[in-house]
Amino acid sequence: MTDRKSARISSRKQPRQARSTELVSAILEAAVQVLAREGAQRFTTARVAEKAGVSVGSLYQYFPNKAAILFRLQSDEWRQTSTLLRDILGEREKPPLERLRALTLAFIRSECEEAAIRVALADAAPLYRDAPEAQEARAAAEDIMQRFMQEVLPDAPEPARRQAGDLITTTLSAVGKQFSEAPHEAVEIDAQANAMADMFCAWLQIQQHR
Repeated sequence: MTDRKSARISSRKQPRQARSTELVSAILEAAVQVLAREGAQRFTTARVAEKAGVSVGSLYQYFPNKAAILFRLQSDEWRQTSTLLRDILGEREKPPLERLRALTLAFIRSECEEAAIRVALADAAPLYRDAPEAQEARAAAEDIMQRFMQEVLPDAPEPARRQAGDLITTTLSAVGKQFSEAPHEAVEIDAQANAMADMFCAWLQIQQHR
C-alpha cells in the first residue's frame, strides 16, 4: 500500500537537459500560480499545463498526476525549511537561544510571505502525507532540532529533549499557519515572532535549571 502511494507521487523522470529543466521549472512555476489562485480543491494538471503554455502530454512526461506536482512543491518547501533549520541552528558561534530567536523570526516571516501556497499545500496534504518521502522529510527536520536540543539541554534525558523539540516545532508550525492566514504588516510579524521566541526561551531556561 505504501509503495503504491510512493509511486503515484513520484516524478516520472528527472530532467537531464537544459530544455527539460526549463520545462519542469515552467511547470512548477505555473503550478504555484494555479495553486495560489485556485486552491488545492480546484488544482488540476490541465490548468497547470495551460498556465505553463505546454501540452498535458508534456507535463505527464515528468508528473503523472496532480498529486506528483503538489508533492514536488511540498518537497521543495520541506527542503527550504530543513535548510533554514540547519543554517540557523547550526551557527554554533552564536548562543543557542539567540539562534532559536533568529529561527522563529525567519520562520514566521517565511510563513507570511508564502501564506497562500502553504495553506493550499496543507489542504492537499492527504494526497501525500503518508508517503515514505514525506516521512523522511519530517525525520530530517526532527534530527536537526534534536541535535540542537542536545546542545541546549545536555543534562536532560533523551525523552525530555525530544518532547522539547517536538513542542517547539509543533508550536511554530501551528501558530505560523494560523497567524499567516491573515495579512499583517512587517512590524506585526516581527512582534508575533519575538513574542513566540520570548516564550520558547523562557521555557527552555526553566528546563535548563531543572
